[in-house]
Amino acid sequence: MSAGARIVVIGVGNEFRHDDGLGPAVITRLGERAVARPLPVGTALTTCDGEPGRLLGLWENAELAVVVDAAHSAPPHPGRVHRLDLDSAELGRVSATSSHGLGLGEAVELSRVLGRLPAHLVVYAVEGVDRTVGTGLSEAVARQVDTLADSVEADIGRHRSAAAARRT
Repeated sequence: MSAGARIVVIGVGNEFRHDDGLGPAVITRLGERAVARPLPVGTALTTCDGEPGRLLGLWENAELAVVVDAAHSAPPHPGRVHRLDLDSAELGRVSATSSHGLGLGEAVELSRVLGRLPAHLVVYAVEGVDRTVGTGLSEAVARQVDTLADSVEADIGRHRSAAAARRT
């Protein structure tokens, strides 16, 4: 990875609205794991409320941006994981339904219009069941936290391998 390259992992959500706290929970787990297994230099773990302007600022100039968010669908399948893997050529066509008022699709479109897309975006959206006020994830969503942390670590590893291969 070049000196200016960076990786950002963004946990979107509100930990005081039950399953909407999934993104921050995954960021917390990754931070705990990083004590024993440090993430690559230039990797930032952060949380965000999902506001498009803030997302844009967090992933601007990133080689890899990984976003973890709770989602809703009808009918819901609590705990089901959806993964979108997009490079900058595809990012202008994203439409995603977040559990927030304005979603990821709006942030991607704003970034595209402003020319501030990350080079590669991976989105994990997990269907939740409870967005009421309160703390703690539902059982189905909580079961996905370690799996998502594993997946994010694997994405970072694949990105680093691909970047190394491009340099040779």
